[in-house]
Amino acid sequence: MEQYTGKSIYKSVAIGPVYFYSRGEQQVKRCKAEDSQAQLERYETARDRAVEELQQLYQKALKEVGEVNAAIFEVHAMMLEDEDYNDSVKNIIFSQQVNAEYAVAVTGDNFAQMFAEMDDEYFKARAADVKDISERVVGILSNKRAGSSIGREPVIVIAKDLAPSETVQMDKSRLLGFVTELGSSNSHTAILARTMNLPALIGVPVKEEWSGKLAIVDGYQGILYIDPDEETLEKMRKKQQEDRERSRLLQQLKGRLTVTPDGRKINLYANIGSVSDVAAVLENDAEGIGLFRSEFLYLEKDTYPTEEEQFQSYKLAAEMMAGKKVIIRTLDIGADKQVEYFHLGQEENPAMGYRAIRICLEEPEVFKTQLRAIFRASAYGEIAVMYPMITSVEEVRRIKAIVEEVKEELDARNIPYKNVEQGIMIETPAAAVISDMLAKEVDFFSIGTNDLSQYTMAIDRQNPRLDAFYDPHHPALLRLIRMVIDNGHAHGCWVGICGELGADLSLTKEFLQMGIDELSVAPGMVLQVREAVRKAE
Repeated sequence: MEQYTGKSIYKSVAIGPVYFYSRGEQQVKRCKAEDSQAQLERYETARDRAVEELQQLYQKALKEVGEVNAAIFEVHAMMLEDEDYNDSVKNIIFSQQVNAEYAVAVTGDNFAQMFAEMDDEYFKARAADVKDISERVVGILSNKRAGSSIGREPVIVIAKDLAPSETVQMDKSRLLGFVTELGSSNSHTAILARTMNLPALIGVPVKEEWSGKLAIVDGYQGILYIDPDEETLEKMRKKQQEDRERSRLLQQLKGRLTVTPDGRKINLYANIGSVSDVAAVLENDAEGIGLFRSEFLYLEKDTYPTEEEQFQSYKLAAEMMAGKKVIIRTLDIGADKQVEYFHLGQEENPAMGYRAIRICLEEPEVFKTQLRAIFRASAYGEIAVMYPMITSVEEVRRIKAIVEEVKEELDARNIPYKNVEQGIMIETPAAAVISDMLAKEVDFFSIGTNDLSQYTMAIDRQNPRLDAFYDPHHPALLRLIRMVIDNGHAHGCWVGICGELGADLSLTKEFLQMGIDELSVAPGMVLQVREAVRKAE
């Protein structure tokens, strides 16, 4: 039995075979092929199968993550049907008398290099796409698939790292858990794990040789077991059974109010990354959406999402929540969330650089496009909006002026919208310290404890070397949270927490004593937090 320690993302247990996911380039051998026509037919069959797969992926992603995020698969299918691409493969097969795999790999490399060297940023971005579709066809030809198709049996996915586009493609009904070497607790994979109640570990030195072996992910202790012995297996199976019984008991809390023993009502909301997560919000009986991370509409796309694309996404969330509150955080990119087409450039300290609201205020048309979509969607439900990374009153006033411009534009077009609540994220010490001043400008505060923690303690939360120094219960952080709640209430603002600490059950009682009004957590944590609130003395 081998045993490895990592950072746990979600506390539960998974037992099952390992699927080692690798996006590494496939090794393609150049082989002499006398029958060029047969090789061409092999290629055309594989290409048609790849197009069919991509069309299926498009339909799957359309249901799970919406049209905006699914569009990439349509683009890939179109590229495979491109005349120049197909002519290149055919020419290499016949002129060099080589196998189809080699011809496809060379064509992919050549086209990728051509796109990468172009000045236009849109075409530069196509370099990765053409490599992706070429690897898909090579995988079909060689019957060696290095992709997101994880087979028919439930598996524990282990990888060096996983990109958002890769997790989107996976069949979520066959996922038992995740283990990655890279990534952070705020990565898309981590968010997916928490949303689906799956155990996940990061920071584990993974090995391809584990593929197919039985493994255990212990999300409670942050341990990965490979080829566990019978004693460990029995212990973990017992833990799984306890989890199932615990989950069964928690189901009894569905439909119950989130109230403290003395009768105070707490709004218990859920955090989501896309419209596809709304199903988990409803399944776990959250009372609303406290954080809709709108940046995923940008992160999973090759160019700026249009106003209409954003509107449809926000509208769908509002309609699905049927009158329950949906709080949309405006674009929060930069730092660890880079979007190529924004051309943000390299920064020595991106966590404190050009990010979030700073980008929006410097790119007002991008900001106004999103705000128009949000306000339009407000006519279809109970939508609120909040702005990230605020550090000054002046920023809030600039935002409010832009909002008024957006309202005037919508009025001029006779487009209906509601009186949308506007709030800000409190995630910098500056915002916390002047929260008494900021409270006079907005309707609510939402405390983003992830960033507030790292800025307060001067600890980069993306750096695993600093885990030993990171203390989410640091008294300075808790004092800032209390200050924000007090200042918000003194000036008529309700105050919530949407960061990871909102789901920290060891702090629930303390937050209630501070007077918190709302907690927004991963959907899978809703019932556990409801139980903690109802039992708090």
